[in-house]
Amino acid sequence: MAGRIPQHFIDDLISRIDIVELIDARVPLRKTGRDYTARCPFHEEKSPSFTVSPTKQFYHCFGCQAHGTAISFLMEYEHLDFVEAVHELAAKAGLDVPSEGPELAPTAPNTPLYELLEQAARLYRDQLRQHPAAVDYLKQRGLTGAIAAEFAIGYAPPGWDTALQTLGNSAERQQQLLTAGLLIKKDQGGYYDRFRNRIMFPIRDRRGRVIGFGGRVLDKDGTPKYLNSPETPIFHKGQELYGLFEAQQALRRLDRILVVEGYMDVVALAQHGIRYAVATLGTATSTEHVERLFRAAPEVIFCFDGDRAGREAAWRAVEHTLPALREGRQARVMFLPEGDDPDSLVRREGREHFEQGTAQSIPISTFFYEGLLKQTDISSMEGRARLVELARPMLSKLSAGVLRHMMITKLAELARIDGNSLDRMLAGKSTPSETRATAARPASRGNLSPLRLGISLLLHAPGLASRTGDVQRWKDLNLRGIDLWISVIDFLQAHPHSTGSAMLEHWRNTPQQQILTELALGNLAIPAEGFEAEFMGIVQWLDSQLREQRWAYLHDKCQRETLSGEEKREFLAFGEPSPKPPH
Repeated sequence: MAGRIPQHFIDDLISRIDIVELIDARVPLRKTGRDYTARCPFHEEKSPSFTVSPTKQFYHCFGCQAHGTAISFLMEYEHLDFVEAVHELAAKAGLDVPSEGPELAPTAPNTPLYELLEQAARLYRDQLRQHPAAVDYLKQRGLTGAIAAEFAIGYAPPGWDTALQTLGNSAERQQQLLTAGLLIKKDQGGYYDRFRNRIMFPIRDRRGRVIGFGGRVLDKDGTPKYLNSPETPIFHKGQELYGLFEAQQALRRLDRILVVEGYMDVVALAQHGIRYAVATLGTATSTEHVERLFRAAPEVIFCFDGDRAGREAAWRAVEHTLPALREGRQARVMFLPEGDDPDSLVRREGREHFEQGTAQSIPISTFFYEGLLKQTDISSMEGRARLVELARPMLSKLSAGVLRHMMITKLAELARIDGNSLDRMLAGKSTPSETRATAARPASRGNLSPLRLGISLLLHAPGLASRTGDVQRWKDLNLRGIDLWISVIDFLQAHPHSTGSAMLEHWRNTPQQQILTELALGNLAIPAEGFEAEFMGIVQWLDSQLREQRWAYLHDKCQRETLSGEEKREFLAFGEPSPKPPH
């Protein structure tokens, strides 16, 4: 079993790699001011919107919103997984990749699974040609041989051991078939095929490798209607999308993606020239799905049945999609006529009529407020207050920007309340207990709090972390974001040569990653020569908050009990502090 790559190695590796050099070798860059620009390699465009920052060691496309570090770029551009990207960069830097635990295998540990699943896909395609009933079924569904070949559709025959007998010629191979999800272990020993008498749809990852299967029954009475591969080391259905690889192969640029429910829906739409459909794999839309969708296209349309179950599924999609929206991203909801699915509708009405329906789909923001208004009566003051409370959890997750402002403005109109007051309430600002701290707050930039501004400065100029002294002195401050502030400075003080890019990689796949990424994407309206003064102003403000908090503690204590001699002297020495903003 392969060992885990130590985080300290990844931190060091990222600090050694020049992202400008890495990307320029693949996508010619042009220097523009402090940054470099190019036409984005991830979507088709006429004018350059792809920028690379040598200071942050970070890339970002203002068109398709692709962004990340050197590792992220290799994963997207070269279609590598994380471990492969790390190995590629390590080779470039002349480093050997260490591991924690057992030694790394000379080949990727999951290579045998990919090879086995590809063999299984060929087996099922061969079986399709040998079973006329399965071919007739596909023809009856309106599919041509060309589209079936493009999606590599196959057939698992009714027998219990086709895959077992054909591919499992040793105990080791049988174990691999089990791990890949193609076999099921019998209680009494031995194995049998998971997929039987089903049309087989291979599921591919972003590199086109088969990672699993979906099987649809031929028998109308068969259950379940769709059977997916189980979770395996390479297949995680809450993250994958059927048909995305094929859509990206068919269209160089995806302007939109249509999300449907079934494999056959995707293939039938492709048969009729709608090449931008994908399907979730029997699961509700997840945050991982949404991020992957928006990385592929700027607009996502969710297609659901018009019944109650469909609207409930649409609401779950809203919950995961709305927080991911920002400028340049759009999401809509499309409801089908009762009794129809995309397959039946496009076969009956054709492409033009179906795409008219997508054009009339509902913006997700509209669907959000329509859903809330059904839950309360806004003709009363109490109903309007309930509307605000229903909207608060979702709106609080929106990133600062135009969309958040417009969503809050719409809520303010519905609730008949001043928009600025509502914005402050949703942000939890201006409560009496916060008045003293707010008065002492340093001038912020845009919507950034002092701590977020400080972290953003560290992303641009990591060396500033050496100016703070012992960061642990702030650990008891009751400020939102103080834990991340301390962690970032701890990391940079322990890795003095780190870059902003190394910070992002250090927090990859953590809850903090999104915050750091948002800050890395932002542009500071501060000249580079002003970074240090701005940063030290935040440090001084934090120290003033320490004094303020200590004074408040002693003040409250002396109201309840007698202070010790030392505490009394400390309290008298304070006076009543009124720290001023450093600007």
